[in-house]
Amino acid sequence: MIDLRSDTVTRPTEAMRRAMASAEVGDDVYGEDPTVRALEARVAGLFGKQAALFTPTGSMANVLAVRSLVGVGEEVLCEASAHIARAELGAHGAFTGLTMRTWIGRPVDLAAVETLFAPDMGPFFVATRAVSMENTHNFGGGAVTPIEQMRAVRGFADERGIGVHLDGARIWNAHVATGTPLQEYGATADVLAVCLSKGLGAPVGSLVVGGTEVIAEARVWRKRLGGGMRQVGVLAAAGLHALEHHVERLAEDHENARLLADACGLDPASVDTNIVVVDVPDAPAVVAAAREHDVLVSAVGPRALRLVTHLDVTRPDAEAAAGVLSKLLA
Repeated sequence: MIDLRSDTVTRPTEAMRRAMASAEVGDDVYGEDPTVRALEARVAGLFGKQAALFTPTGSMANVLAVRSLVGVGEEVLCEASAHIARAELGAHGAFTGLTMRTWIGRPVDLAAVETLFAPDMGPFFVATRAVSMENTHNFGGGAVTPIEQMRAVRGFADERGIGVHLDGARIWNAHVATGTPLQEYGATADVLAVCLSKGLGAPVGSLVVGGTEVIAEARVWRKRLGGGMRQVGVLAAAGLHALEHHVERLAEDHENARLLADACGLDPASVDTNIVVVDVPDAPAVVAAAREHDVLVSAVGPRALRLVTHLDVTRPDAEAAAGVLSKLLA
């Protein structure tokens, strides 16, 4: 099977497995796992922040990150199809009691943010405490938000004394696609969530990245939510290996995605990174037909297909899948 459903389906490479097997470990709840501590320090430094916290999932990392900025009965603004709004099963409201308001359209839209922003007016209306950005934007077809737009949101938030959260699950793809340094992305947000188990190919793991006090509090909440882990250096070692060996190669995934886009009748130039969304009359039917030809794709709506390239999809795989899809969509 050529699996284009998601970049979460990647399996550890042999070199990654060796790094995992030889990892030095300790009890991470006690803060004694040296490999986890090395990973956290490495990622914090990459984004120009003071500290980071290793979490089992990206959803948990986002919950911890957003709750550091937004309290019970307060709101975060985000785009309507943002991952925190659509794909985390209401965790933010369920666990931390915050609310959301959304705009529809571009992943970052400063004019919409300005319109939605609600100042603190006492015991009458919900107050805006943070803006959330997502880069790359998953349900926006892996779109990259330009750093200039992110800086504009940062400036708006600073002027009004509110926070900025960045869902950077695929920030590595944005970094490789644009050449924008990771520290520049980090400077646009108070707190970030970044993922190791998508394009970077680690089997599990994300990190919350921010200031020392934010991360100390996030560590408490991680335990409260059941995310305290023990000898987890075997997983952190996979993340360290991925950072060392799998970042720059993301450019190959982007090239393969453009190949698939062309086969599906899209302009390859419209594909920023490794996600291709294709409008079709009947998405479930195409999914079923592609499976019969050993190609797995996702339906993300009744008339929308999603194709995602990743570490386990080679150029010959992409070419074979493109041949299948071009015939099915003809």
